Amino acid sequence: MWSHLAVVAVGVGVLVVAGRQLSETFVNDHLSTMGSMMRGQTTAMDTAEFEAGVRSSFNRALWWAAGVSAAAAAGAALLAARRLLIPVEEVRAMTHRLAAGAYHERIPLPRETELAALASDVNSLASALDQTEQRRLHLVGEVAHELRTPVATLKGYLEGLLDGVFEPDEEILAASIVEATRLERLAADLSTLSRVEEGRIDIQPERCDLRDLIHHVTGRLSSQFIDNNVDLIISELPPMAAVVDRDRITQILTNVIGNALAYTQPGGSVRIAGAATTKDTVITVGDTGRGLTSDQLELIFERFYRADRSTTGGSGIGLTIARTLARRHGGDLTATSPGLGHGAQFTLTLPVAAESSK
Repeated sequence: MWSHLAVVAVGVGVLVVAGRQLSETFVNDHLSTMGSMMRGQTTAMDTAEFEAGVRSSFNRALWWAAGVSAAAAAGAALLAARRLLIPVEEVRAMTHRLAAGAYHERIPLPRETELAALASDVNSLASALDQTEQRRLHLVGEVAHELRTPVATLKGYLEGLLDGVFEPDEEILAASIVEATRLERLAADLSTLSRVEEGRIDIQPERCDLRDLIHHVTGRLSSQFIDNNVDLIISELPPMAAVVDRDRITQILTNVIGNALAYTQPGGSVRIAGAATTKDTVITVGDTGRGLTSDQLELIFERFYRADRSTTGGSGIGLTIARTLARRHGGDLTATSPGLGHGAQFTLTLPVAAESSK
């Protein structure tokens, strides 16, 4: 409003100064013309009185016009300011409610384009915060669910030992160690996931051939493939040079290949292939397992999501960690599947020579 009034004040000031300066010149010119036409009919006193009357009338009209225009401008400025300030105040109030945790509320979009864009951005922020809060609550529930089983099992073993129901033999102790190991692995996975998503994990890139990492990981997992009666097929791999963190890429490959093994039935197979272009190195891990629906293709990268809850052994965040690490390297990890019962394929894409930040 004050900016509108400032513009009006400048305009009125220019009008008054210019009007007073120019009016005197115009009146004098007009009187000179009339004097030449009416020689001898007017005196100097008549001319002076006429000039004074014209000047006085002009000044009064000018000041009245300035007052009326200022009042009209003030009213228009007030209306314009209210029209702008009301939606701005709504946005301000909305940000306060967001800070208080009211993520479900939304602001009606005003008619002004710029304010509508601002309100839309605030609504998008509220939606993102709401989704983050829902994921946080879901994460808390999933962590509690994952902890409940091993903790309950350990409690049962300990109570049985105290009550004399179980003998402290090797079998009971081994089972207790298994449950404690599950808790330890879950805690380690959660710590890794937290550090990766917060960007607190170190990436130490070095030039290497990804073929060596693939053979290293598959060599470590080969006994598990044999035990599960699942064929491991490694296609002929071309040279795949990249600048990556060896340990982190090994972690990605272990999670992806181990996931394919976990969801492949005995008698099935897991195939690993690779390709290299001038920009990217692509590693694919395909299996003949249960497959995925279109809705599950993105959900499988969510924390603790399992396409098949009956499958045991993992914490449900391995693929989340794998994709986050891939993106930290400037690449990505994606999944495709023809549908349930037709297997799935995971594709790891990495820049050929992209230096990752630490």
